[in-house]
This record gives sequence, C-alpha cells and structure tokens, in this order.
Amino acid sequence: MIRSRTPRLAARAFAFLGAAFGAALIGGSSPRAQPLVADLSRHLIAIGSGFTGTEVLLYGAIEGEGDVVVVVRGPEERVVVRRKERIAGIWVNRKSVVFDRVPAFFAIAASRPLDRVAPAPLRELHHLGIETLDFVVAAALPPDDVKTFREALLRNRVRDGFYAAKPGKVGFVGSRLFRTRILFPANVPTGTYSAQVFLIRDGEVISAESTPLFISKIGFQADVNFLAHNQPAVYGLIAIAIALMAGWGAAAAFRKA
Repeated sequence: MIRSRTPRLAARAFAFLGAAFGAALIGGSSPRAQPLVADLSRHLIAIGSGFTGTEVLLYGAIEGEGDVVVVVRGPEERVVVRRKERIAGIWVNRKSVVFDRVPAFFAIAASRPLDRVAPAPLRELHHLGIETLDFVVAAALPPDDVKTFREALLRNRVRDGFYAAKPGKVGFVGSRLFRTRILFPANVPTGTYSAQVFLIRDGEVISAESTPLFISKIGFQADVNFLAHNQPAVYGLIAIAIALMAGWGAAAAFRKA
C-alpha cells in the first residue's frame, strides 16, 4: 500500500513559494518575476527490500493566468512486443515488433482536461498524453502492424502501472500556487527521470521547467543489480553456488526424514 507524505511538507513548500512569490510582486519586480516556478518534494527515491511504492509531491507557483500540465517520464529503453498464436493447441510467439525510445514510466497531470488546455498539435509536440508518445520502430513494417503492436505496448504499460491511463489532477491553492502527486508502483524501474511542468495560456506554452528525479536501489538489492549488469560472470557463479547449496540442503533434509 502506498502511504501519503505528511501534509506538513506540502505546507512548508507552499509557505516558501508564497513568500518568495509575494516578495517579488511587492518589491516591484513583477516584470522580472518568472512566469513559472516548480520543484519536487524530493529528488531521490531509494528502493530497498521493503519498498512498496511511493508518491512524490510536485508543487509550484505561476504568475498570471494559465493552465499547468505536468509530465513525468522515465528513462527510455528498447521494448520487444510479441504476439502469441495458438498452433496445434499450444500458444507460441509468432510475430514481434521492436520499439526504441520507449519511456519506462509515463505520468501526466493537468489543471483541466487536456483537450481544453492545448490544441492537438501542441499536445503532439510536447507529448502531452500517452497517445502522443513517439516510439521508434526498429524495422520497417506495415502501418497497421505498427499500430496494433503499439496499442498492445500501451495496454501492457498501463496494466503494469508504469503508464497513467488518464491524466491526474493539478490542484490550485488560490490562483497562483499549484500541486499534484505522482504515484510510483512497487516495481518502478530505476534510472533518471524528468519532471516537466508547462504553463499554457490561450493554447500556447508560456513557460516550462524541467527537474530531475533519481530512482535507485539500495542495500542488498543494489549489490545484486550491480553484479547482474556489470559482473555477469560473477553473478552467474554466485547463482550456481546458491542453487547447489539449496539442492544439497534439500537432499540432506530428505535423508534425515
């Protein structure tokens, strides 16, 4: 179960933003004030043995009117999507498509429905929504095949909790301060993420900010992950040794029984 962060963190964040934003306006520096400021409640998610998922608060302030859209993307990777067919009563993989530049994680939140915030060309340009994600196909294929496998990829990512099927809500406190929470599942991939925030007014991007978020494993899981990716020979030997020890232990237990 994902636990909510303490409300005091959000209160401190909004207090700081409110003070900074108010000071800029009162001090007569409104022409130099940034149209958009945003930050995360934390920039590192550490995954340990008891990790069950978490959430990160994104907060900020805007100057003037406008809608806020938040996009959080994970590191890009290559994904193979396979289609199974039944042959002689057995399910086998018959066809596959390889996609490149696939975000490992994708979440979006907006202050209003996206079709009311930005026109279709702007949503396509900034990838505002999972339907606008631009995957690269590794080999030339018929468009119908690409569409079918792309839809399957999106369904799988939504099912696994890596993609948000619907945009979340960006809430406003007053007319300037905003906030939203990004949920990360227990099996969230590690790597460097980016949180992009757009201020959109009259169908145009007035300002944008991007801040990094790092997700990494710690403790024993980090050691195993390092060996598996950087020392595969050592990892294999350790795995074999553990398997042999487990088999020897099971055999000894049965002999005693």
